[in-house]
Amino acid sequence: MLTQRLAQFVVETPAAAVPSAAMDAARDALIDTLGVALVGALDEVSEITLRYVTGLGAKREATIWGTHAGTSMAEAAFVNGIFGHALDFDDVHASVHGHPSTTIIPAAIAVGEAAGASGEALLAAYAVGLEVGGKLGIAFGSGHYQRGWHATATTGVFASAAAAGRLLGLDVMQMRHALGLAASQASGMLRNFGTMTKPFHAGHAARCAVQSVLLARAGLSADTSIFDGKDGFLRTYGGEDQQPLEPLIDALGKPWEALDPGLSFKRWPCCYCNHRSIGVLLAMIEQHKIRAADVLAVEIGFPPGSDTALVHSDPHTGLEGKFSIEYVAAATLADGKVGIDTFTDVMVNRPEIRALMAKVKRYRIPDSKMYTGAVGYNDVMVRTTRGEYRMREDRAPGSPAWPMSAAERDEKFLDCAGRVLGGVGARRSLELAIGARHLAAVAQLARALVPSESAPLQTPAAVLAK
Repeated sequence: MLTQRLAQFVVETPAAAVPSAAMDAARDALIDTLGVALVGALDEVSEITLRYVTGLGAKREATIWGTHAGTSMAEAAFVNGIFGHALDFDDVHASVHGHPSTTIIPAAIAVGEAAGASGEALLAAYAVGLEVGGKLGIAFGSGHYQRGWHATATTGVFASAAAAGRLLGLDVMQMRHALGLAASQASGMLRNFGTMTKPFHAGHAARCAVQSVLLARAGLSADTSIFDGKDGFLRTYGGEDQQPLEPLIDALGKPWEALDPGLSFKRWPCCYCNHRSIGVLLAMIEQHKIRAADVLAVEIGFPPGSDTALVHSDPHTGLEGKFSIEYVAAATLADGKVGIDTFTDVMVNRPEIRALMAKVKRYRIPDSKMYTGAVGYNDVMVRTTRGEYRMREDRAPGSPAWPMSAAERDEKFLDCAGRVLGGVGARRSLELAIGARHLAAVAQLARALVPSESAPLQTPAAVLAK
């Protein structure tokens, strides 16, 4: 039975069986996720979420990052997952067809903190969870995403349940029940991209994963063969290009998803479908000294499926702008950079940007294959008063093919975390995350994510929680 074998892999794979390189990849995912979650706590969606969660008065079991608050394991996973996805600055994985770490890590840390898990156990749980999410993502196929499902959440709930169930010591049968419970909570629609509900998807998946694991451990039953049979999850949710799960289960850990295809870390806080074009435009600006005032036309070609998430061609809010190549291209050309401050309502509605956006056109490149934001290519043309420039790019910035260095990783973390923890606190938490494999308890890291009273900047969430 496929569900049985998947549960056995989750429960029975020893930490020692996870390759050192996969543990290092898990560490990098941890660093990236904590950084973007801390700065994500500054966002309005995070403040709203924290008001809701703290109002529940749940028993304090786990830390809400970037705040002085704590809550239950499930609610901590929920709010931290939303923090992690609030800015759309979190990592991407091609097999998952989405963002794996913003669901797995909040669930794993919440459970690990409460259960007294070690840093090594946390990283191994992440690698195992990503393995489950990656193989299931391949089985679901690209069609699952193209039909309108947000795979970050629909695959993330299983990946997160695997990581959390492993840390809580579920046995194989309990893990099968947890997967069955998670299946009935898998949700999230692309239609909600560009709204606060997109990060809600990530938090909801993390919370549902923890709930599923806790309920399964308590004895709540679910179908124990949710990935088997004609009415199983794959048949219900899979796309037209779905693949048989059995050979993918045979391939668990051969190779590990953390290594192949590996994780892609974002350089800019917007939908990953924009990133190749940003990279190209920045290179063109540097090489050809392009000025926005000289731009006559911009054309950006996408092969099928590679711009599915870019649902806004005429954005009017910062959130919508994250999912608009028209805005992102215009902002890149006008500002010569893309950053956290690019995606505010004021920035999107600048008159000069509106005028430049009208010159940006996207088009479909004929291709028989289906692509995603993580896998594909773009053709970019910029016509100016001084000439026309063209470039095709098939690498995604931050991907293994165009990697982020350790120094760039640390710089991103310190910039993000420093806005909440201050310089000293950010460096201390970075040191702990880098050395996570040697931590005796995950709680040590969780405590470092609480701002000190002397931190120069505090999030609205932190103020609320005092």
